[in-house]
Amino acid sequence: MSRPVRIPADVDRPDRVLGPLTARQLAILGVSGLLLYALYSATRPILPLPVFLLLAVPIALAVTVLALGQRDGVALDRLLLAAIRQRFTPRHQVSAPEGVQPAPAWLTAGHEPSRNEVAPTPLELPARGVTSGSTAGVVDLGSDGLAVIAACSTVNFSLRTPAEQEALVASFARYLHSLTAPVQFLVRTERLDLAPQIDELRDHAGGLPHPALEAAALDHADYLTQLSQHADLLRRQVLLVLREPRRPAVADSVSSTLRHLRRKSAAEPLDPTARQAAEQRLARRLSEATELLAPAGIVVTALDAATATGVLAAACNPDTFLPPSAALAGADDVVTAAPITDLYDDELEGR
Repeated sequence: MSRPVRIPADVDRPDRVLGPLTARQLAILGVSGLLLYALYSATRPILPLPVFLLLAVPIALAVTVLALGQRDGVALDRLLLAAIRQRFTPRHQVSAPEGVQPAPAWLTAGHEPSRNEVAPTPLELPARGVTSGSTAGVVDLGSDGLAVIAACSTVNFSLRTPAEQEALVASFARYLHSLTAPVQFLVRTERLDLAPQIDELRDHAGGLPHPALEAAALDHADYLTQLSQHADLLRRQVLLVLREPRRPAVADSVSSTLRHLRRKSAAEPLDPTARQAAEQRLARRLSEATELLAPAGIVVTALDAATATGVLAAACNPDTFLPPSAALAGADDVVTAAPITDLYDDELEGR
């Protein structure tokens, strides 16, 4: 007779090697213990044991807290490494995939660099670019694989009856049970700019068939203007991010440290065949998400390359009024300037 098996909620939790300790924690504690023992062996002829314990106990306590402690679900040793990396990371970074080129001679003529000047360094972003795929824009994550972004509609859960709420939870659970690769639901809150809607109301108010409709449109435009002046208007956007590793995931029980080393070792660029296979897997997973989330009333809309680029740009600069829009050029789009005659005609119309 088969028995149910309990699966932990956190499937990415590191494996426990010895009791509640993971391989990473054992490595930190073991190496620290060996170093303290080596230090004790070296200083035993000149330092009494109480004096050595007075020096070693605080170090041992600090290492134990560092290895076993967590903050917001993140181990303290990882936070320490992130803080050290952030401290030594250059502050002045620019987007230069080809490398930072020296300034031309005509620009630096007669200029003597001072000690306070900081040379810029290339900015390394997780996303290397966004290209047009068969069904959506594909985000190139470099050594981490590929990803696609889709916008999800929302469902008013509190207004549903208990039976409807159970049906919605069951539909969402079916999708979660079908997952075999990394998935992220991202809820973003961004500023809402009503200026385009207000201008559109005022422009079309004069063409309405009845004066009462025109007055109502102008009153609504004034209300939106007052609302934007006296309150910070925000909107929420729910995004579904599907990520496909460089190679199909293989079930194993290695620790997170070994998985991190394996990802670092696979830094060579994807060949066209592997990239095409990864894009096909992403397209299939996106289709499955659309079908499985539809019974829950969630509409999944894949973002094309231009819209995905706008979303990434807005995520990098969240405190901005520039919304994600398909008007932004994609990574593989050709940007051309407007003809001079069009600019001259616009100038004449402005006059």
